[in-house]
Amino acid sequence: METTEVYFTDFRTQAFGDGLPTKLKKLVHRAGIADLDLEGRFVAIKLHFGELGNVSYLRPNYARALVDVVKELGGKPFLTDCNTMYPGSRKNALEHLECAWENGFTPLTAGCPILIGDGLKGTDDVEVPVAGGEYVKAAKIGRAVMDADVFVSLTHFKGHELTGFGGAIKNIGMGCGSRAGKTEQHSNGQPDIDGEKCRGCKKCLPECANGGLVFDEAARKMGVDKERCVGCGRCLGACNFDAIDFAQDAANADLNRRMAEYAKAVVDGRPQLHVSLVVDVSPHCDCHAENDAPILPNLGMFASMDPLALDQACVDACLAASPLPGSKLSDNLATPGFEPSGDHFANSTPESEWRTCLEHAEKIGLGTREYELVRM
Repeated sequence: METTEVYFTDFRTQAFGDGLPTKLKKLVHRAGIADLDLEGRFVAIKLHFGELGNVSYLRPNYARALVDVVKELGGKPFLTDCNTMYPGSRKNALEHLECAWENGFTPLTAGCPILIGDGLKGTDDVEVPVAGGEYVKAAKIGRAVMDADVFVSLTHFKGHELTGFGGAIKNIGMGCGSRAGKTEQHSNGQPDIDGEKCRGCKKCLPECANGGLVFDEAARKMGVDKERCVGCGRCLGACNFDAIDFAQDAANADLNRRMAEYAKAVVDGRPQLHVSLVVDVSPHCDCHAENDAPILPNLGMFASMDPLALDQACVDACLAASPLPGSKLSDNLATPGFEPSGDHFANSTPESEWRTCLEHAEKIGLGTREYELVRM
C-alpha cells in the first residue's frame, strides 16, 4: 500500500537557539510548503480561535509562524474558521471575531486578516460535491474557505467527547462546515423552536425552501411543520435570539463518516498542507468554555500533505504515550471497576469513538493511513 510522509519535530529547544515558532517554520518548509506555488494566491489558514474561557487552544504565535512563511513565499494568507451551530461566543461573525481578538488573534498579532468563513450569520456557504460520498452528496462549506486558492490547516490535536480526538479531519470537516453544515454532520433530526425565546421576527422564514416553518399569527411565534422540514439547518443561522436548536443526536459513527466526507469536500483537488500540534492534550474540544488538565504529555509538531496520514501519526504517538497523573484519564484508570480498553481516548471518554472516521476517510479516498514518520 502506498505510504505518505509525515514530518515531526518535538518541543525541545536549546538555550539561545530556535524558539518553537521557528521550529514550526522549519517543519513546514521540510514538509513541502514551498512546492505549493503560493505566489499571488489566497491562502486560507484554518484553525480554532478557542471558546472564551478555554485556554488550551493554540497560541497565536504558531499561527503567526505559518503566516510569515506564506508571506515569504508570496502568498496572501488569512486566518479563518466558521461559526458554530450552538449558542456560545462564536455563533456569528461579530461575536466570533471578538472572541478571537480576546484570545489573542488580531491582524496585528497574526500578521494577516481574519475572516469568518461562513459570513455574518453563518449562512454564507457553498455546496461542494463530495466525490464518493455515501452520507453527504454536497457539503455546505464556508464560502471564504472555498474561495481560497490554497488550503492550510493548523490543528490543536486533543481529545473529544464524541469523536475520541479532534485532529486535522475534524478541524477541516467540522470546522469548515457552515452552521447548516455543522448541523448536517451532528444531527439526524429536525429543529425545535423555543417559544419563550422566539420574537416572532420571521427572519428565519425566507431561509426555509421546503415549507418547514409555519408562523402562528395569533401567538406571533414560529413553529415547525415536521412533515415538510428536511432538517437542513438553514433556519439556525437566521435566528439572532438562539430560539432554534437542533439536537446533536447523530450516532458517533455517522458523525465521524460525515465529518470525513466534509473534509474531503474541502481539500479535494486543492494545493494543501496540514499541521497538527500535540500539545495541551485536553480531554475535550476547544469549543468548551473551559478546559481540563491535559491527559497526555506534549509530544510535538507534525506536518503532512495528507490529513488522514497526519491524524493516524498523531493518534499513534498519543496511544504510545503515558497518561499524565491528575488527569481525567489517569483518574478513570484508577477507578475501581473501570475496564481499560488500551485506547487513551476511549479510556478518557468511554462514550467516544474515533476509528470509524479514519476507516471511512481511507475508504472514500481522503488519504492513506500508511505513513513514514520523518523526524527532524
